[in-house]
Amino acid sequence: MSKTNLMFDKEQFKLGIFAPNCSSGMAVTKVAERWDGSWRNNLRLAKLTDEAGLDYLLPIARWVGYGGETDFHSHVLETIAWAAGLLAATSRINVISTLHTAFNHPVVAAKQIATIDHISGGRAGLNVVCGWNKPEYDAMGVQLPDDHETRYGYGQEWFDVVRKLWTEEKAFDWSGKYFNLKNVYSLPHPVNGIPPIVNAAGSKQGREFATRNANFLFTPAIDLARSRDEVAELRQQAQDQGREVDVLTFTYVVCRPTQKEADDYHRHYAQTHADWAAVDNLIRLQFAHAQSFPHDLLKLIRDRFAAGHGGFPLVGTPDVVADGIQKIHDAGFGGTALAFVDYAEEFPYFRDTVIPILEERGIRKPV
Repeated sequence: MSKTNLMFDKEQFKLGIFAPNCSSGMAVTKVAERWDGSWRNNLRLAKLTDEAGLDYLLPIARWVGYGGETDFHSHVLETIAWAAGLLAATSRINVISTLHTAFNHPVVAAKQIATIDHISGGRAGLNVVCGWNKPEYDAMGVQLPDDHETRYGYGQEWFDVVRKLWTEEKAFDWSGKYFNLKNVYSLPHPVNGIPPIVNAAGSKQGREFATRNANFLFTPAIDLARSRDEVAELRQQAQDQGREVDVLTFTYVVCRPTQKEADDYHRHYAQTHADWAAVDNLIRLQFAHAQSFPHDLLKLIRDRFAAGHGGFPLVGTPDVVADGIQKIHDAGFGGTALAFVDYAEEFPYFRDTVIPILEERGIRKPV
């Protein structure tokens, strides 16, 4: 494992940024100040978070927007090229690329990730997506299998090829169910062995894939009492296979000097000015083709999708937000990815007020 990759530091609760490469980020809102996911803004945010000591940037690979008045996630930077640019412009933070197994050939993907890992000196990562968004498959002319067994069977062979390319010194042939390769190899290998592997999965097959292959499994924290048992089960499932998997989640942040200011702004962007048509399109597709979110909590999930794509809410003063992160930590999660309505404008206040509290509590180490 990489000595320069902050993702493998087990001594602190990990903090990252989620989906800054996408228009509106994680907030399905119509407010004018919603995130503009331009390259200029992403570069600014990456430098801010790098200097602040955050651990990673995690993008969403998106090819088709969700409609509504804002056409949520219609403007998206591709994650390999995005990561390459950000890794060249930063010095500490890990930048993950998100790839759909069905849209990216494993030989090409292995070479791309290894290349950006060399650009950064060992700070690249890979988020493996075995697919769920049917309109994107239709756009690509690819058939989305209805059963999770086929999706993850393909994903497993895809990742097996990538892993072999990253570790095998000599050319090899591969004859499998989905790939037939002749005299294939990929040099250079990643800088410090296999980079951190991320996967988000909710189905039985997906979580078997994640605990078998990933270093980090992302899952939503809808209810922390429920999450405590879920995290323990996932860790045990990995241990039964002789592995360790860290379980991460994602959150949206509205941090203000007073609770009233935070609550008022939360209501303003996530209720009064939510793009409800896009929210409902997103939930319909999410529930039709994925099992990442528990179906019995639909009303709560709908509100949270408007506010932050289903993430756990951190809404309040710096102390309240820090308390929320503490509760996520105490539930067994190893870290969280953060989202803001306007990342680059709001992150500095979080950096200056919340992170010092987390450092005082021993959850984070000072940079």
